[in-house]
Amino acid sequence: MMAVFNNLVVFDQHVPQNSVQSIVPDLATGWSWNDDRTTLTLPLRRGVKWHDGKQFTAHDVKCTWDLLLDRANEKLRINPRKSWYMNLDEIAVEGDYEVTFRLKRPQPALIALLASGWSPVYPCHVSPRDMRSHPIGTGPFKFVEFKPNESIKLTRNPDYWKKGRPYLDGIEHIIVPNASTRMLGFIAGKFDVITLQPPLLKEVKSQAPDTICNLVPDNAARNLILNRSAPPFDNPDLRRAVALSLDRKAFIDIITDGQGDIGGAMLPPPEGVWGMPPDILKALPSYDPDVQKNRAKAREIMGKLGYGPDRPLAVAVSARNRPVDRDPAVVLLSQLKEIYIDAELQLIETVRWYPRIMRKDYTVGLSINENSLDEPDQTFYENYICNAEHNYVGYCNPDTEKQIDEQSMEPDPVRRKELVWRVERALAEDDAQPIIFYGRFATCWQPPVKGLTVMVNSLFNGWRMEDVWLDK
Repeated sequence: MMAVFNNLVVFDQHVPQNSVQSIVPDLATGWSWNDDRTTLTLPLRRGVKWHDGKQFTAHDVKCTWDLLLDRANEKLRINPRKSWYMNLDEIAVEGDYEVTFRLKRPQPALIALLASGWSPVYPCHVSPRDMRSHPIGTGPFKFVEFKPNESIKLTRNPDYWKKGRPYLDGIEHIIVPNASTRMLGFIAGKFDVITLQPPLLKEVKSQAPDTICNLVPDNAARNLILNRSAPPFDNPDLRRAVALSLDRKAFIDIITDGQGDIGGAMLPPPEGVWGMPPDILKALPSYDPDVQKNRAKAREIMGKLGYGPDRPLAVAVSARNRPVDRDPAVVLLSQLKEIYIDAELQLIETVRWYPRIMRKDYTVGLSINENSLDEPDQTFYENYICNAEHNYVGYCNPDTEKQIDEQSMEPDPVRRKELVWRVERALAEDDAQPIIFYGRFATCWQPPVKGLTVMVNSLFNGWRMEDVWLDK
């Protein structure tokens, strides 16, 4: 839906690595901070229209963030971004074409949160219920229809405020659940663009050698979730034993043909801007590359808790029923056996997955840490603070939360990175949501596709598509 909407500001769609330096105006014409970074003012473009012909104004911006903060009369069914803006005191409207974000404390990274592909501006005059079935935006493409399990169709917006854009007449997203079927359709020329996992990349390149492919990190890491609010994983020693069982390199070798990365809560470098380098990362609890030594410690803990080869702990491991979750979950089962945990895989369809884990109706799970941008304020506030909707394990440590606030207020990027690493260490020491691995995925496109830039540190921020065109 990024092609349907606009943001106030956006990451430059031609710069592969998202950073504060790559942010450019979108519906805003610019932005300015006060001296202590507690007030962000954005003048807005005039003459922008919603797809139904109504004028875009500052009141739409206020409505959007009131909705995200649960201050509107209508509510979102699920609102994981609410925790992004917990520091936002109010949105002030200055006439129809200026808005001011007033914060409770300094937060220089607010501008990066606003640039995320998950931060579009919504129309005041359309209810959330109607937006779910027929989204209305200001973007380069208009929503046409959604056929479940078949396709999503968009058409060119002839009144787009950027003159001459978009180039394409429309976009059709074809839904093909089976990865091999998608790949064969792409090779046959049925699709212009496809994303796929590394094991299939060799097949594409061998059968369609002219294909252009870009293999980049998947910043939505696979992670281990343990329900710490109920026995047996309310015991921190048991949680530590499970974390010590992980052979992260084995996951990468088996699932992604070795195309993956070991990291903490933040995407590791060089693509990641904020992540720990390997020499610091391996000193964290459970990250020692000597897996056998780690597992010996884990078995010792399990023995003290009364478990062993003749008395294993029986658990169900929950995972979404799709290959990117299911395949690593199978590997996880085999690794848990190494420390006397007899695990059974419980596959859950996507429509049931989120409600289930949000109400903590699971014991052990393999989940995806759905980071929408490479920014500590998004990662930490969405996944690790008390009561955040995507904090599926119920982790809550006031001391860590103070450290998260401290890094958020720090204006100096060098000093801030040190504070971010301190938070990463605290999360690892608490076994908050052990990160298993970061995979890599390939975006491939046919030679006639021009103007597409694949982001190297975000799955979600590079799909405006207004500059993409077909040379045929």
